[in-house]
Amino acid sequence: MNPEEISKILRDLFGESVEMPAPTSWQVQTSKFRLLVLLSDDGSWLRILLPIADAQEAQPFFDKLLEANFDTTLETRYAIHQNVLWGVFQHNCATLAAPDFSAAIARLMALQERGLSDFFGGLIESRIRQIIKAAKMQGQSIETTLQTLDRFYAEGLMGEMELGRESREQTLTAWRNQLERLWPLVEP
Repeated sequence: MNPEEISKILRDLFGESVEMPAPTSWQVQTSKFRLLVLLSDDGSWLRILLPIADAQEAQPFFDKLLEANFDTTLETRYAIHQNVLWGVFQHNCATLAAPDFSAAIARLMALQERGLSDFFGGLIESRIRQIIKAAKMQGQSIETTLQTLDRFYAEGLMGEMELGRESREQTLTAWRNQLERLWPLVEP
């Protein structure tokens, strides 16, 4: 893949949003993302970068990000540089085909669109499972566990007291749904 092919594919995908600040770099900036395409100094390697999140925000999920690099991100990867979590694709230009280049961009954009939400959801589920396990070890039922959570919210131990009864009820409904979904799956 050469610079002319890269320019053509980027223009086909993003139209006039494509900028070329140097002969070996491209930038696509929209209100939703900023995509960078860079060639190595000798032009033999291509790297596509897309910022996903602040590195501090991603820090609680580093282990899950590394697992995703191994299990699910295919040829794209998560990486940290300059306090930013990036989606990255690297490939040798001589063997990179246009469909693979386009597919890599699509995968990076999917990573960016999901952000950290999948990892946050996984973290929340693991914490709920811990609560269920502790409740079961104490011989509690779902109802007893929910009453304990209600008391914690009412006393301000969980959540903010000033949110009011309606907000607390919505939160407890979400808790109930999660407890009912996960309760049978957790062994004490």
